[in-house]
Amino acid sequence: MMGATPKWLMVTMLLPEGTTTEEVSRIFEQLTEACKERDITLVGGHTEVTYGLNRPIAVGSMLGEVSKDKVVMTSGAQVGDSIILTKGAPIEGAAILAREASEELIVAGVSSEIIEKAKNFLFAPGISVARDAEIATSAAKVHAMHDPTEGGIAGALLEFATGAGVGLEIDAARIPTLPEAQTICDALGLDPLGLIASGALLATVAPEDAKKVIEALICEGIFAVEIGRLTTRDRGLKMRTPQGIIDLPRFERDELARFFGA
Repeated sequence: MMGATPKWLMVTMLLPEGTTTEEVSRIFEQLTEACKERDITLVGGHTEVTYGLNRPIAVGSMLGEVSKDKVVMTSGAQVGDSIILTKGAPIEGAAILAREASEELIVAGVSSEIIEKAKNFLFAPGISVARDAEIATSAAKVHAMHDPTEGGIAGALLEFATGAGVGLEIDAARIPTLPEAQTICDALGLDPLGLIASGALLATVAPEDAKKVIEALICEGIFAVEIGRLTTRDRGLKMRTPQGIIDLPRFERDELARFFGA
């Protein structure tokens, strides 16, 4: 996340054998509609039928524009910065599990209402953080941003700290886990902190700017909260819990991969 406005998209579309012309048309209609919503131009890419696939796979490369003096780099994070998290977690992980493991969830006692709501997380609250980033960078000077994907919030915080050469201390109680996501994770024995969390944005700002950024996001309908602070590297990666301060959990692989690979 560098603070740029997305402008041009290139997509490599891999399709399974037997894909019909109608299915291809529907996929590209959805793709172009999504681009129109963000005023993005689809400028090229590649499409092919690929052996061994059981579903379409799209791989995209996005280009954008940003003034040199407004580029946001991970290295810009500063000791003492407040860490802000938007929306909650794990949005994408819960949506995938609701869609791909619905039978297991029903057997585990999760209601169909929760499963259906989680399925829609891909669209509400959604997995784009472009608007989150635009609002945050307009409200104050953002030192660094990162979008948690594979590895979840814990993995993203590790990447954040490693890239910036800092430590951090997180308050576990302040990390907003969506209730449906928590229910799904509890039912399947997964840790929300290690589950793919696309849809949330991590940003660091000077402590005096945290309230301003959070209020700007909330005014635009995007929940946001301060979850911790950046510290010196020698203090390591820590998390405050009711039992005391512990090391930030680390996961050998995303909890989604662990579940489906079991």
